[in-house]
Amino acid sequence: MRAARLIRMVLLLQSRPRMTAAELAGELEVSERTVARDAQALSEAGVPVYAERGRAGGYALVGGYRTGLTGLASEEAQALFLSGVPGALREMGLGEAASAARLKVSAALAPPVREASRAVNGRFHLDAPAWYTRPEAPGLLAPLAEAVWDDRRVAAAYRRADREVRRELEPYGLVLKAGVWYVCARAEGAGRARVYRVDRFTEVRDLGTRFARDTGFDLARFWRERAEEFARSLLREEVRLRLSPAGARRLPGATDPRAAREALAAAGWRDGSARWVEDVVLPVESLEVAYEQLLGLGPEAEVVAPPELRDRMREAARRMAGLYG
Repeated sequence: MRAARLIRMVLLLQSRPRMTAAELAGELEVSERTVARDAQALSEAGVPVYAERGRAGGYALVGGYRTGLTGLASEEAQALFLSGVPGALREMGLGEAASAARLKVSAALAPPVREASRAVNGRFHLDAPAWYTRPEAPGLLAPLAEAVWDDRRVAAAYRRADREVRRELEPYGLVLKAGVWYVCARAEGAGRARVYRVDRFTEVRDLGTRFARDTGFDLARFWRERAEEFARSLLREEVRLRLSPAGARRLPGATDPRAAREALAAAGWRDGSARWVEDVVLPVESLEVAYEQLLGLGPEAEVVAPPELRDRMREAARRMAGLYG
């Protein structure tokens, strides 16, 4: 276990000029104290790891040191081949390049490890879009992908509601979510990146200039934060509920999971409790949406407020009782 971590530490330092203790600790999933001990162990073993103290300090390999410990184990090769998303690469215009890269990697591997490609392809397939959809690659995805790879500014026209807007954009990254492509880009003069649906672009033109990428931009973190903001922005109404133990367990599956869990926690519910949960204040997208969602909980949920939603639920219960006698 420690030997594998030491090798990984050397490879990390080999791939970057310098890393802080915090960065190494995050990558290796250990404490900064463990990083310091590992660096000392590597130095004693003859690996020239240099540690510089202070705010601007960190760890580095001295003199362009390179290790030959770059061979892939079978499980590592399997992970490499599994990490590709062939459909997405084709849509970005990188299908041939990806195929060539896989062939080159396969040719460089030892025969037992080379079988990882066939083993993975025969056992795993990623189908990203949701059911009942037949997504098509947006026509302007390829030029946007080229701009993302090369940090190039583009002039773009974009459909928004009933009008078309034009922007000069610095495209930072692409995200494929449930079969839909999005580009995360910063508009000229704007301090904050925004998210645009690629299928709403009607024009993308390379401006012939590059932009200076913000080295602190983390695409995964940016997308996660914006996705959470978007989900919360949809929850504009509140309903007050009483829930049976079964209703409390089922609520996250019937409504927004995060909002449901937070509402249950605020009401003091604990899984395993045999009592009804009182005064659950649940954020919802609208009363119409809440009506459809809460009907699925049947007698396990009682709407206390607002009155108009309670009246609709009462009428639905009356009609259902009539159907079943």
